[in-house]
Amino acid sequence: MKTIGLLGGMSWESTRDYYTAINRGIKERLGGLHSARLVLYSVDFAEIEQLQHQGDWAGTARILMKAAQRVEAGGADFLLICTNTMHKVAPEVEAALKIPLVHLADATAEKLLHAGCRKVGLLGTAFTMEQDFYKGRLKDKYGLDVLVPEAQERAEIHRVIYEELCQGEIKDASRQVFVDSIQRLAAEGAEAVILGCTEIALLVSQQDTKVPLFDTTAIHADKAVELALATDPVVG
Repeated sequence: MKTIGLLGGMSWESTRDYYTAINRGIKERLGGLHSARLVLYSVDFAEIEQLQHQGDWAGTARILMKAAQRVEAGGADFLLICTNTMHKVAPEVEAALKIPLVHLADATAEKLLHAGCRKVGLLGTAFTMEQDFYKGRLKDKYGLDVLVPEAQERAEIHRVIYEELCQGEIKDASRQVFVDSIQRLAAEGAEAVILGCTEIALLVSQQDTKVPLFDTTAIHADKAVELALATDPVVG
């Protein structure tokens, strides 16, 4: 079994779900008392969040590069960044490593294409929904047509993620905001909706809507399990 590297803490709530999902996945495949071999480095999210909203992405990159190198030094065979938004600096993190980086958007796109989805909705932080580092990769590398909510909805979704979900608060009213947004994206032609922030699955699940949902936390964790048990080397 390969050793999985996790760069987490953004937020710790969703990183906990990564840890749980990966260990459950290993146990389901191997049985018995098996669990995952992994190295986890968890950052202080307050520092990251402040730099994000200051627009200092170079500063966030420096923090994650150093953290990723510590994961690598701990013996990881490959790395997952346990957050959608911080894939904005994935190229810088990848360049700082000798081990492969397993990109969350790639794992998600593979699942969408396998399901036959070509036109999808995307929910996430304002950074993920509005900037091109994530949408652009889905479009340019995989040919996906990506829809996002209108500006007022994006602002409210962003607020809920940072002020509620990252604080561990789950509110029914906020769940309805997300469900309504999912329904509107489906009405615009989305065949599925990406839960493109690792905290969203804390609030919304498939039982809340008939629109197919793709939970990036679950997808990324499942990919980690697959690669950990594969006999071939991991290719970044």
